[in-house]
Amino acid sequence: MAAFATLPPSLQPKEEDIQMMLSAGAHTGTRNSDSNMKEYIWRRRNDGIHILNIGKTWEKLMLAARVIVAIENPEDVIAISARPYGMRAVLKFAHYTGSRSIAGRFTPGTFTNQITKQFREPRLLVVTDPRTDSQAVKESSFVNLPVIALCDSDSPLQYVDIAIPCNNKGKHSIGLMYWFLAREVLRLRGTVSRQVDWDVPVDLFFHRDPDELNKAAEEQAVEEVPIVAGYGEEIAIVEDIVEGDAGVTYQDSGPVPDASYGAGWEGGAAADPDESGW
Repeated sequence: MAAFATLPPSLQPKEEDIQMMLSAGAHTGTRNSDSNMKEYIWRRRNDGIHILNIGKTWEKLMLAARVIVAIENPEDVIAISARPYGMRAVLKFAHYTGSRSIAGRFTPGTFTNQITKQFREPRLLVVTDPRTDSQAVKESSFVNLPVIALCDSDSPLQYVDIAIPCNNKGKHSIGLMYWFLAREVLRLRGTVSRQVDWDVPVDLFFHRDPDELNKAAEEQAVEEVPIVAGYGEEIAIVEDIVEGDAGVTYQDSGPVPDASYGAGWEGGAAADPDESGW
């Protein structure tokens, strides 16, 4: 933990936090790099992928959380994500921290045009990607709005005040960063104790594909179908009939009638109506 010597003991990460960041791929950058992001890049792999410095990532996370807590009204903080992988994360972040969120397309003029219905005057902006959310970042410069951004190795840092170096293209990395940020904000406010783990799982911040959700719902519906007594046996009998008569097992319908059954009907059925007196 020598890389976190500048942080007080209460803000230093645990071993599980570092393992979660590595498992989510938060340290994995891209093949390209921006000149302003060089101080956050640790090294470059043989395949050309840049590796980000996890120590810098954690330090900037703590700094960003302290800035968010300094805002008196939590609703003056807006989290924005035009990237689909970050929409669920910003919604959950806003839910647990009391801030507001804009998930999806950012309407131009939201911060500058007072005529629009979506006009807002926040005091702090949190964006998922400075390049994808470039319109919001640009408008923030017009109204002197500080910006906190999740920045990859190739992200532009123009108009960005606090850059959190991390992988902002993976759904697990984005969700984990917002989960860390929300947890630290609540800890600094005193809502969550540092002695116990936060009871909110990180999976809630991860993006979930609608196709995967529909498939899981169908599988759960199939498992919950009640089994009717004898239903499986009837299906087996029908399958045997379809395959062929060989080896078919029929259900027992009672004793087979003997030869005397129906005796005396031979003549009655074929009798002439004139002879019967009708």
